[in-house]
Amino acid sequence: MRGNQPLHIPVRTIMTPGPVEVDPRVRQAMSHSILGQFDPAFTSIMNETMQLLREVLQTKNEWAFPIDGTSRAGIEAMLCSVIEEGDKVLIPCFGRFGYLLKEITERCGAEVTIIEKEWGQVFEPEEIIRALKKEQPKILAMVHGDTSTGRMQPLQEIGKACRELDILFIVDAVATVGGTDVKTDEWFIDGLITGTQKCLSVPSGMAPLTYNERVENILKERKSIEQGLITERSEVNVKRRIKSNYFDLSQLQDYWSPARLNHHTEATAMLYGLNEGLKLILEEGLEQRFERHRVNEQALVAGIKAMGLTLFGDEASKMPTVTCISIPAGVNGEQVRRMLLDEFGIEIASSFGPLAGKIWRIGTMGYSCQKRNVLLTLGALEAVLIASGVSVHRGEAVQAALSYYSEALKEERAVL
Repeated sequence: MRGNQPLHIPVRTIMTPGPVEVDPRVRQAMSHSILGQFDPAFTSIMNETMQLLREVLQTKNEWAFPIDGTSRAGIEAMLCSVIEEGDKVLIPCFGRFGYLLKEITERCGAEVTIIEKEWGQVFEPEEIIRALKKEQPKILAMVHGDTSTGRMQPLQEIGKACRELDILFIVDAVATVGGTDVKTDEWFIDGLITGTQKCLSVPSGMAPLTYNERVENILKERKSIEQGLITERSEVNVKRRIKSNYFDLSQLQDYWSPARLNHHTEATAMLYGLNEGLKLILEEGLEQRFERHRVNEQALVAGIKAMGLTLFGDEASKMPTVTCISIPAGVNGEQVRRMLLDEFGIEIASSFGPLAGKIWRIGTMGYSCQKRNVLLTLGALEAVLIASGVSVHRGEAVQAALSYYSEALKEERAVL
């Protein structure tokens, strides 16, 4: 029995596709005193966080704020606030999280059409554009980077087509914002959702999102219907109500507006953490941050290949924040993961659905995306595979990564 012993948390090096290690400055920020949610000092932090989000999400949208809850909370808030019963929604699926969008949109009462790609591949933009013209949906909802397969879908041409066809474009960018380029306005994204626990390097618990006036117009219309229900409860109007209270963006928008209409008690310490995490991103610089993620990913890939392991999926569409490795034949992937955790304190991930037991997934995200972590992970993985009887090219993985870092540094100095 533990009795009254203090909580003990083991030290870990987290190299999963989320959650990731939290920047020490974020942890320090979250330890500050709690303020009341209407204290001017706190509402000032709210306003500042909205501006920081606009910069990180590369948007001029008026509305950019976090939902209290995990990334899925933000996805549900966006979808349930925009989708009315009977709306046609098209969802391209190339991994687990496209099917999550399908489940949520169906729960909203949408008429959902999905198009599918084999896991490990992504769509050519023209494939999706053809489906848009054929189905003529109200909304295209899709994932930017699906961590279950480690693939990233190009969006710019798709967003442009959506705008030309007057289709709302809703994007799950949970695993990409802060780790690779995501241009909300330039890619014609109407509503975008991300999460704190991945490339933002903040604990799980908030889902920042942004939306433009095209989405806001829908919120205004549905809100007016909601208010009109007091005197006019027609069947059509009842169906058009936003079903959720907590995830109603029109009410949340009122809370984040200067009116500060009470909706819920804000997650004070989480907002401190998000505020600091966004400042860290902007201090580093977006381009510099994306380059850091790219360099560490490429060093990891060089080491994996030098070890004699095989990457999973089409490399042309690989996410720069997630590396998927095919588990060698005859190897128990879970035993390898457990030994990495028990002996080295390093956590990597397995996968889901058709890829369960077939691949490992290594994340290089946010604060976890460090040269030290990459080298430690490569050395530890090699050691565990050798102990498990797997034939690998001994001693080559870390050397290949070091060689890549050396060449990258030379290129950086040449540019400077």
